[in-house]
Amino acid sequence: MLIEWSAASLDLHLEFDLSHRRGRADRLAAAIREAIDNGRLPPGARMPSTRSMALELGVARGTVARAYEHLAVGGYLEASHGSGTRVASRRDRLEVEPVRDQPSGRLPAPRWNLRPGLPDVTLFPRAAWVAATQRVLREAPAEALDYGDPRGRLELRRALAAYLGRTRGVITHPDRIVVCHGFTQALGLLAKVIADLRTPTMTFEDPSYPLFREIVRTAGLDTLTAQVDEQGVRTQTIGRSSAVLITPIHQYPLGSALSAPRRRELVAWARECDAVIIEDDYDGEFQFHRKPIGALQAMDPSRVIYAGTTSKTLAPGLRLSWLALPANWVEPVTVAKRNADQHSAALSQMVLAQLITSGAYDRHIRRCRTQYRERRRQLAAALAAHVPQVELVGQSAGLHALVRWDPKGPSEREVLRAARRESLALSALGDYWSEPGPHRPGLVLGYATPPQHGYAGALAALTRTFGRVFEQG
Repeated sequence: MLIEWSAASLDLHLEFDLSHRRGRADRLAAAIREAIDNGRLPPGARMPSTRSMALELGVARGTVARAYEHLAVGGYLEASHGSGTRVASRRDRLEVEPVRDQPSGRLPAPRWNLRPGLPDVTLFPRAAWVAATQRVLREAPAEALDYGDPRGRLELRRALAAYLGRTRGVITHPDRIVVCHGFTQALGLLAKVIADLRTPTMTFEDPSYPLFREIVRTAGLDTLTAQVDEQGVRTQTIGRSSAVLITPIHQYPLGSALSAPRRRELVAWARECDAVIIEDDYDGEFQFHRKPIGALQAMDPSRVIYAGTTSKTLAPGLRLSWLALPANWVEPVTVAKRNADQHSAALSQMVLAQLITSGAYDRHIRRCRTQYRERRRQLAAALAAHVPQVELVGQSAGLHALVRWDPKGPSEREVLRAARRESLALSALGDYWSEPGPHRPGLVLGYATPPQHGYAGALAALTRTFGRVFEQG
């Protein structure tokens, strides 16, 4: 017999037999367990009360209660006073499930994570975001829920133009800003536009983030590489290209800053080659122990496309980024954005605009900057005290730092293997190179990634990892 019930929090289709009274609780429990196992009831889903389910199924309330109790003992359900019964997390079920149900060969998730590319998402300003959301929902006009401008909500573009000019020195106008679904989409849109140019090529710093090179190749562009040293990208190695993607404030992943002479050389290269510079200012808000460097874009707004994002300042899950474009790039990028997904989510844009204009975004940035500055200091102190064989290089900025050591020492893979024994997730510098080596070994450490309460443990695991490999050497 197929049974379907509805409740305020749940609609679910179950298949079990009610024709016999004996064993109804067991059959109901088995049907619910199957729905949980196959993912139709995800962790955290709220279950109907025993009373409402009994009424819907036409069975005794005690039958449902026994089924719930059986599933709770097995770790499938959890009950808490005031919030009812919910599906338990899978982690709670691992201890009661047979070993044969575990995927073979799958390693447990690492306890500590120092991979780069993430902020501490536990710092997300929930209260400020809720307050901004409530205000937006009260005041947003009905047209905000309709299809809108592919460039993004005007409220956000105005807020961004003012914020970027004030904090990063960007010279732009709301009409020249396009809001995107994360930087990956922004880069894909630019690649589509460049693909129609006479020379569909883009140059990347080497090393750089591999995914970005793949996005550009997928759009049909040829990719070139340019060398990087302690002063940033070496302009003379760029060659003839339609565009170059750079991270001038805090080169990813080496951590160097583009020097003033190199900035001038790069802008001169763009003018000479009739090319554009794509400035990925992914963590420009987080510059420590020095006078902050402004955006390269201000040196020539007609040749530099500025890209910013909330993925490092707030959370990558928001999927909000923006491009400040030269005037002649606005129309083709807007067309590409409209063709891609019409426009980015309006309500999220309006909430971010409210966060910026209210000053809450600035306060959050200052709080995070203080936290990350201290974390980098702790990282430097721990390495200096316990691992003198390694060197912390790059600018004191951003969410990651580069650690390097003598090529005669352990290999990157040896360090990663030792880290796995410490349940520590790390990223090797070697994964970022486009051109073959030999390259000096290193790790790209994301000191912003762990939650604050887990940072000391992550550092301890890191120093134990290094201690293990250097002792073996």
